[in-house]
Amino acid sequence: MNETIETILKHRSIRQFTDQTLTDEEILTIVGSAQAASTSSYIQAYTIIGVKDPEKKKKLAELAGNQSYVEHNGHFFVFCADLHRHEKIGEWEGADVVPTLESTEKFMVALIDAALAAQNASLAAESMGLGICYIGGIRNDLEQVSEVLNLPDRVVPLFGLAVGHPAHESDVKPRLPFEAVYHEDGYERDEEKMKDTLKEYDDTISSYYHARTAGKRSDRWSGQMANMLSNRPRMYMKEFVEKKGFNKQ
Repeated sequence: MNETIETILKHRSIRQFTDQTLTDEEILTIVGSAQAASTSSYIQAYTIIGVKDPEKKKKLAELAGNQSYVEHNGHFFVFCADLHRHEKIGEWEGADVVPTLESTEKFMVALIDAALAAQNASLAAESMGLGICYIGGIRNDLEQVSEVLNLPDRVVPLFGLAVGHPAHESDVKPRLPFEAVYHEDGYERDEEKMKDTLKEYDDTISSYYHARTAGKRSDRWSGQMANMLSNRPRMYMKEFVEKKGFNKQ
């Protein structure tokens, strides 16, 4: 155990922040930490947009499902998969890069690069005593988000990251058991083992919610997933991604 691991294991989402904005130095440190993340073949296929303009933050909050903490935080970052600069490099260097940029492989590279950068940014922020919350809700309407942020082709906004000084403390939410996510030498396909593991986890989560809400809630994780995945949100995504020049072959 060390300070880094303690920071990782103490992660929890913060959804209420004070009015204190991040300093330029804090923003520089968080973005620098993001850039230090691993990147496939040195491609660095992402861009981070910091949103300070109050009207733009308000609009993004509305698009994200009226989540107030998108508007009210210390700083709001939007992580984007970005192959726009690589297309321009192809033009300037006289190289035919478009077929590669349109491949599913490079789409995955951009997604993974952005996610790794964001997690580095999150850990840096939390190590500084700040709180964070990932915002997938910006994918509710990526056309409008792209307009707000003036995004060119081959740039797809993936998620937001609200960062700031916590106005409250929240509990660490229990994760799946070790046995559920770590399999040795191959995927564990014994369904009875899976059911037993998930039953144990469901009991843990139910107890967690019951204690946190003074008995008003006792959801099971399996029930949550079944209900959530029965819905079909953001089904426009494939069309939007292809329109932006990604994942076309």
